Amino acid sequence: MRLKLIWIGVFVIPLVLGRKHHLEVKDDFRRYIALSTFGFYQGGILDVKFLNFQVPVGEERQQFGLSLDKTLSDAMNPYLDTHQDKCILNEPATMQKRGPIIFIKMDLENNATHIDCSRDWPPTVYIYKNRADIPVMRAKRHSQPKVSDSSMFLQRRRRSAVDEENANRGPKCNQQNLPLHMTIKDGIKYYSMNFVLYVATKEDEGLYNLYFHSCPNYIYPPTYSLNFNVDIEENNSGNYLSAGEMPLPALYFMMAVLFFLSGLFWVFILQKSKHPVFKIHYLMAVLVFLKSLSLFFHAINYHFIEIKGEHVAAWAILFYITHLLKGAVLFITIVLIGTGWTFIKHILADKDKKLFMIVIPLQVLANVAAIIIEESEVGDKEHTTWRDIFILVDLICCGAILFPVVWSIRHLQEASATDGKAATNLRKLKLFRQFYIMIVCYIYFTRIIVYLLKITVAFQYAWMDEMFREMANYTFFVLTAYKFRPASQHPYFTVSNSDDEEEANEVLTDSGFTEGLTKVTNRSLPSSATIVDGNEEERETLISKRESSHEYD
Repeated sequence: MRLKLIWIGVFVIPLVLGRKHHLEVKDDFRRYIALSTFGFYQGGILDVKFLNFQVPVGEERQQFGLSLDKTLSDAMNPYLDTHQDKCILNEPATMQKRGPIIFIKMDLENNATHIDCSRDWPPTVYIYKNRADIPVMRAKRHSQPKVSDSSMFLQRRRRSAVDEENANRGPKCNQQNLPLHMTIKDGIKYYSMNFVLYVATKEDEGLYNLYFHSCPNYIYPPTYSLNFNVDIEENNSGNYLSAGEMPLPALYFMMAVLFFLSGLFWVFILQKSKHPVFKIHYLMAVLVFLKSLSLFFHAINYHFIEIKGEHVAAWAILFYITHLLKGAVLFITIVLIGTGWTFIKHILADKDKKLFMIVIPLQVLANVAAIIIEESEVGDKEHTTWRDIFILVDLICCGAILFPVVWSIRHLQEASATDGKAATNLRKLKLFRQFYIMIVCYIYFTRIIVYLLKITVAFQYAWMDEMFREMANYTFFVLTAYKFRPASQHPYFTVSNSDDEEEANEVLTDSGFTEGLTKVTNRSLPSSATIVDGNEEERETLISKRESSHEYD
């Protein structure tokens, strides 16, 4: 069952089931379709119901089927890389040497499916018709002891269950066949089948990837239209999360608490600060609390997937809203800090406004694409399209937020060589360069390093990429708050006074009535750097006055 569609802004985002997948393929011409990727521990079950596969009369000789391979990490699939132009089902599974894999080939003429296994496929991994055929499940159903049962009877029952399991494992992998049910409606044949994979031993644990292959569509241009439904349920002994996702609910909850406490501490600093507090400081506090709420709702969302295999609509909607707001506020805050808004100027320049008009809509689009990627099925046609859109838009946004910092650095470099205040401008220049390096490292780590980590670590440690991503977010937030905290002696906050004085001096100098006169400002700030600048200005003012008095002599 699908949850209702919801509106977020002007976009429609479908909420689909979490780990109980339902995929509808209609008029699809792809060569292969990724159906599922899931990490199984011992006792894990993969239940696949392949329904209503449409085949026109006379096309029964075409080759269709599924492949199920086992890997240890979420890297690129070795079989897909080497079979982009030829159908892998046309080759015997015994020829495949890049890892354990089985083929489930559909024999449409004889209404049967043939299982073909590679030589390194684990001998203890079996394919069953349904869950009722799994010996362990059957033994659990029939092993309810009565009060009058003796220990000898229990031992005998256990031995008989083990013997039954060994006896019912059936033939070897390459000798297995599964029934294929066929019905005819309006001259079109509909085929359906069901199979279950049970991970019996610890050696069988791994990341299992399920694909559907349409061999006729490997001929260009593809002309065979695919139409079928798939229901997939993945379970790890009652836990619907993949092996690498199990720690995520606790991780998201802990990070939510950490961000919330850090936000309270930041508000405490702003309230107790004796130095100027600007609007951007409060915007930074809003960002931290939005991040905390987003992680909290994300943790609850994953918790319900863990125990029920599906989302709860209310928590999912709250997560999407806070996720969109957090992403927009994050980029807005970075751009505003880079432009110096409220720090050195209260009005944004035209180029800053144009940058906002570009970055904010793109960031909203990137977050919407990320949500659709997370919520849509891997086999959906739109999934790949939105993934490409997300990567492109995210890179554009990451590059755009660097422009205001670069503009500020260039401005300070020019100012340090012309206005006679090299020491002060060099301090500001150093701060901006540090902020630029922070942004570059943040983008590089969260976009590239985390991805490399994801495809490198073993399947049960896939949660580590999320941990490092959230720790990078927290580190970036803390460093930014420390660099731009309220402080009277901070070089970033002393620019506005000097800029105002320079503008005032230009006004006085341009006026012919006050030619030769300059403005003198008495300042009593505790900053040693500001006092030195003030003394230099006063000395220059006295010299100019002395020179002007000589002119009147």
